[in-house]
Amino acid sequence: MGQRRTTEHARNAGLEQLLAELNAVLGGAESGMHELPAEPAHPIILVVAAPRSGTTLFMQWLAGTGQVCYPSNLLSRFYAAPYLGARIQQLIADPRFNFKDELADASSYTIPFTSLLGKTKGLLQPNEFWYFWRRFIPNMEPEWITPEQEALIDTVGFRRGIAHIQCAFDKPFAAKGLILQYNLTALHRMLGKVLFVHIAREPWRAAHSLLRARMTYYGDEGAWYSAKPPEYEVLKECEPAEQVAGQVICTQAAIERQFAELPDACHLTVGFDAFRNDPAALYRRIGERIVGLGGSWDPLYTGPHEFELREVPLEPSLEERLRRACARFQGIVPQLS
Repeated sequence: MGQRRTTEHARNAGLEQLLAELNAVLGGAESGMHELPAEPAHPIILVVAAPRSGTTLFMQWLAGTGQVCYPSNLLSRFYAAPYLGARIQQLIADPRFNFKDELADASSYTIPFTSLLGKTKGLLQPNEFWYFWRRFIPNMEPEWITPEQEALIDTVGFRRGIAHIQCAFDKPFAAKGLILQYNLTALHRMLGKVLFVHIAREPWRAAHSLLRARMTYYGDEGAWYSAKPPEYEVLKECEPAEQVAGQVICTQAAIERQFAELPDACHLTVGFDAFRNDPAALYRRIGERIVGLGGSWDPLYTGPHEFELREVPLEPSLEERLRRACARFQGIVPQLS
């Protein structure tokens, strides 16, 4: 049995039941829409990173550019019928369909850059889309899976689901790819025209944020939170500060090792501070890659020019422990692997 969540982060059993009921009906309806495409028509953007590295901010920013379609909090509730969910979202929130301001409060919605442990609030805010991913893959959590487990992935269904979303919006699809970020070569084989964006935060700061996330989510600094890198069995025996340092370093190293095996055109790495200090530069870099993959991208950037970040202060002794732990793992990751 997994660690018990705090009350604030507990599941809503009634909502789970309602969504299961709706998706059972709508999923069957969508599967009968044979005119929908089976293959994505546009490139796909998947962001990967160690936990607490800024992927939610990245997705909020990317969604706000208007250049991509993405899993919103509303769309995520139609995980078995993504095309119908997308069309329902357009009916509710697209200004083109706001007849005489009947749905003005939804169609005028803008995306704020706020979240709590990756969880956003708002109709059109980005969602992690776990229920959609879990329909097609054998793992429930972000972790490395074996080649035998990779063979169980429903590649046809996964591609079809993304194709349905793209069909509704006629744009590249963007999402977090954390749940399969330790199996990127398999993801690349599955998706073809995919761009992986690695957000690399300063390791000790990501590690500190992970410690705080453990307390917020579980009320226990010793409870494992989020992604499990290939070295998880070794890391789980360490004390908490060592665990989070290793979690960050091993994840960043795993992503970069996989990037080395992929074509240069399908991946890029950006530091979190570089992204928040100059998002326009990243916009241009992504645009160049998307165009290179056969997609379209507006060269005019109209988004924010920087993001302010208030780092949570921490005791000098803890900062030193985290820095030392990160440095130690940076020196031994190849041996652990």
